[in-house]
Amino acid sequence: MGRLFFVLCLAATLSAQSRQVAITFDDLPRGGDLGPRELAPLRQMTLQLLDSLKGIPVTGFVNANKLDAAAMRQILKIWQQHGADLGNHTYSHANLNQIPFEAYADDILQGEPAIIEALGGHRPVYFRHPYLFTGKNLETKQRLEKFLAEHGYKIAPVTLDNADYMFALVYQSARQDDPALSQRARDAFIPYMESVVSFFESRSKEVVGREFPQILLLHANQLNADSMTDLLQMMRRRGYQFISLTEALRDPAYRQPDEYVGTGGFSWIHRWSQTKGMPPKGEPDEPSWISEEFRRRQ
Repeated sequence: MGRLFFVLCLAATLSAQSRQVAITFDDLPRGGDLGPRELAPLRQMTLQLLDSLKGIPVTGFVNANKLDAAAMRQILKIWQQHGADLGNHTYSHANLNQIPFEAYADDILQGEPAIIEALGGHRPVYFRHPYLFTGKNLETKQRLEKFLAEHGYKIAPVTLDNADYMFALVYQSARQDDPALSQRARDAFIPYMESVVSFFESRSKEVVGREFPQILLLHANQLNADSMTDLLQMMRRRGYQFISLTEALRDPAYRQPDEYVGTGGFSWIHRWSQTKGMPPKGEPDEPSWISEEFRRRQ
């Protein structure tokens, strides 16, 4: 009995040590917290965030309309200097559920020049759907997939989806008028994120039959800049190694069919489970006081 227990513990430890995750950021140059978009504070926040991620491959997805061309060039240069890859997140964070397909496609193309310039003339490889909306009906989804393929894009899925933007908005907006609330949001953030990570680890085994390299969605904002060291420590404690998005997508798990069609935006693990006809099971929600403050402060 003792030997069996030791073997099981060893197997669990080895499994945890082999976990991998690719870290991605949406809404560059800043997203989720309604914080300042002047160049100086943006530059400071970006440097702080990326300094915490030295040596870790990351991919940032750009909304090029958020800054004038000269300021955007400076911010994206910082991402490039820190070794980040850059992908297209549409020009204006377009909502596929609310605008005609032609307008959405134009918004993708309009977002390219700033990214191509930042990449030294190379086209971006990856596209990330704003809101993770991939098509409210089959026709729209298929048209978009065809359009992206024709323009050389690979879709960047998300498996570790979460509500970091809610915590970020409460944290940032309360810093002046309610510092105690701001600190409370920051204190609750890492425990919430760990509950989400833990859920998707278990759900991966149920849906895919094993754990596989995860893809984490975060937003470039002050909360993540201030909390990144703690977030990375939590992930390392759970046995994660940090890999690139390209490395993660080499895993066969990402070649599973995704037949989800609808207005929702959520983890690809949920999409695969729906495709397989599995009963739904959702990740942990953010604390109710966070969602209440988020709605009040938007």
